[in-house]
Amino acid sequence: MHVPEENYYTKDHEWAQVDENVVTVGITEYAQDSLGEVVYVELPEEGQKVTQNESFGVIESVKAVSDLVAPVSGTVIEVNTGIIDEPGLLNDDPMNNGWMIRIEMDTEKELANLMRAPEYRKFIEKSQ
Repeated sequence: MHVPEENYYTKDHEWAQVDENVVTVGITEYAQDSLGEVVYVELPEEGQKVTQNESFGVIESVKAVSDLVAPVSGTVIEVNTGIIDEPGLLNDDPMNNGWMIRIEMDTEKELANLMRAPEYRKFIEKSQ
């Protein structure tokens, strides 16, 4: 399972890639593998506020419906509309082309509440 070192991770299996004060968010390979074939994604609109640890959208697969949880608080500045039109992109490439939203974060302090790659690997090992 690919877990990039530079990303942050949530207990809900979202990844967060930080570039200055912009955070790109998606689901991890572990989440995609657990969900199975993704058939529907509901995402917020640009300009919408999101709050750390609260739902910002929904992902639906043939197995389950799950909330998408924001890794940080801030304002959505970009939405990957390609995965709304073609949710299957998440099945093929959840860590790159399957990114979901970009958030301009309110404070970097919230990053301390997230896991780094070594912690996340241990977390998913315990989940299996």
